[in-house]
Amino acid sequence: MSRDGAKAQAYAEKRNIPKWYDDALSLIEDPDVNAVYIATPPSSHATYAIMAMKAGKPVYVEKPMAVTYEECTRINRISRETGVPCFVAYYRRYMPYFMKVKELVQNQVIGNVINIQIRFAQPPYDLDYNKNNLPWRVQPDISGGGYFYDLAPHQLDLLQDIFGCILEANGYKSNRGGLYPAEDTLSACFQFDSGLVGSGSWCFVAHESAKEDRIEIIGDKGMICFSTFTYDPIALHTVNGREEIVVPNPEHVQQPLIQAVVDHLLGKSICTCDGESATTTNWVMDKILGKL
Repeated sequence: MSRDGAKAQAYAEKRNIPKWYDDALSLIEDPDVNAVYIATPPSSHATYAIMAMKAGKPVYVEKPMAVTYEECTRINRISRETGVPCFVAYYRRYMPYFMKVKELVQNQVIGNVINIQIRFAQPPYDLDYNKNNLPWRVQPDISGGGYFYDLAPHQLDLLQDIFGCILEANGYKSNRGGLYPAEDTLSACFQFDSGLVGSGSWCFVAHESAKEDRIEIIGDKGMICFSTFTYDPIALHTVNGREEIVVPNPEHVQQPLIQAVVDHLLGKSICTCDGESATTTNWVMDKILGKL
């Protein structure tokens, strides 16, 4: 489905797909459609997810789940009322690279985890300088925030998948580059239900030389360092020195999660990457941004 019917038709015909749509409701109400993938900007996630679930169609929603924590809770309420599941595309949970990080933590290779640090910095994209046609990701009414709301969800979701729910979060935000209305620089601290504490810093207007994509999990017997988006080799620091662990990505990065969703719908297993678990990430982001 595309708002541009000609594009939807061309895509469908090129790939021998029998049906295409230029209206979302037509797709949702089609009796031949039994599940819906929602890949629109976040501002319409709740609307389409609720429409689909009320039509009895399971949904797979792109992250972040919605533009606010409150909208996430609306989606979850409809899912409970209809009995129709909602899944969220935090596919990194099911990628071998991040599962390896989780395995190292659970096997206590670095002992008891005592602190977590997120550091992320990147320069502006070329489109960020176009004030007359800014990307939707830096328009808060469409995206929920700036690049923090687009990229940090993967980091925060991964950490909660490994360490449990974050129950406290606070942050400071600023617009240092002045390129767009959304925040472009943030610092935050947070605490998990286990008492584990962590911190994070994000900058989306950094110089090229300052680029960084790094999460450090610090234990009393070592440290694990890994990236979220560049997939640098996992670095394991212990008394034995520094070891690099290379874990190749699957050909299609979302395939492991999508398979888990399909298996869930077929009654073969349970996929835990659902709306309930995804909502906590929106809550953390909204707390950091001062939206709650």
